Amino acid sequence: MRTLKAVLAAIILFAAACEMVSAKTQVTKRSGGKLPDGSAVEIYTLKDEKIELEVMNYGGFMLSLKVADKSGKVEDVLLGFDDPGGFYENNHSKSAAFFGPIVGRYANRIAHAEFKLDGKEYHLVKNDGDNSLHSGPNGFNNQMWDAKIIADGVELKYLSKDGEGGFPGNLTARVRYTVKDGDMKIEYFATTDKPTVVNLTSHGYFNLAGQGNGTILEEQLKLFAAKFTPVDSTLIPTGELKPVTGTPFDFTAPHAIGERINADDEQLKLGHGYDHNFVIDGGGKKLVEAAEVYDPKSGRVMQVWTTEPGVQFYTSNFLNGSIKGKKGIAYPRNGALCLETQHYPDSPNHPSFPTTTLNPGQKFHTETIYRFSTR
Repeated sequence: MRTLKAVLAAIILFAAACEMVSAKTQVTKRSGGKLPDGSAVEIYTLKDEKIELEVMNYGGFMLSLKVADKSGKVEDVLLGFDDPGGFYENNHSKSAAFFGPIVGRYANRIAHAEFKLDGKEYHLVKNDGDNSLHSGPNGFNNQMWDAKIIADGVELKYLSKDGEGGFPGNLTARVRYTVKDGDMKIEYFATTDKPTVVNLTSHGYFNLAGQGNGTILEEQLKLFAAKFTPVDSTLIPTGELKPVTGTPFDFTAPHAIGERINADDEQLKLGHGYDHNFVIDGGGKKLVEAAEVYDPKSGRVMQVWTTEPGVQFYTSNFLNGSIKGKKGIAYPRNGALCLETQHYPDSPNHPSFPTTTLNPGQKFHTETIYRFSTR
């Protein structure tokens, strides 16, 4: 009898252990109130034992991302605002900073806000000097998305109508945020009824010491990229794929971000710091590691894996303390870093770059994983 009881107890303990190992992500939904335009905001919380992510249906913004440091202290590592209204107001200001939204229909810059496709010229909204940046003021970051809970996360859907922002084709876009075992995965899907161009990304501002806790200049970065795309004075790629060897852009071995950011280098001067696309080694074909960031103080590590061919490394060069974010903290220059996995900037005007053209019948699908740990 005792043997039977012992066996049953062992079975119960084993089952409990299995349940803990396979514990599913908890996904909850709550109201985020209404925006100034009357739109109703929905906030989704994705949480497991290692990570907690908040996402809203407005712009697909990530409101917060909470992970523990090496001592177990949990902090939010994303810059942003305390409520949806803050994101809305920043979106509609001249100093829009894109604190964590979905960016599209075309992320990054397009020169002179125009491109040709199948012999036809398309004109976009100019919102970055003579260029288009992140598809103008009414890009995906400024739209209401339909949202639904899925396994381990939430799926957002948006129909970008033919001609919106100057882009051709009715584009149906879907973005899935999921959280599991310390990973935050973002998957992007799109289909179109006319030939168009697509480049989707997430524009999160990360500070692994915790949002508002100083700058990221001491954080150590490794990029799995032997080349980058130099830019002109308007931050448009010249078309060259330049080796990083011997330049301040060589992060093939880990370097503190602030170690060479003020070096006497033309590209750093043009970008006012790092604001460049890096060519991921082996990128664009399968899921590969693109970057790793380590914060020595907190011990937090963030690895970035992606199926995209490029990653835009940006050191929040245009933050200057004028924007007050969460808890009223004034965000300083270099207060965060962005690692935007995507195709190269201005690809529609550079035939030698990996194509961003999407045709009817084709399915656009990419994924990026932000993996968190400590050491």
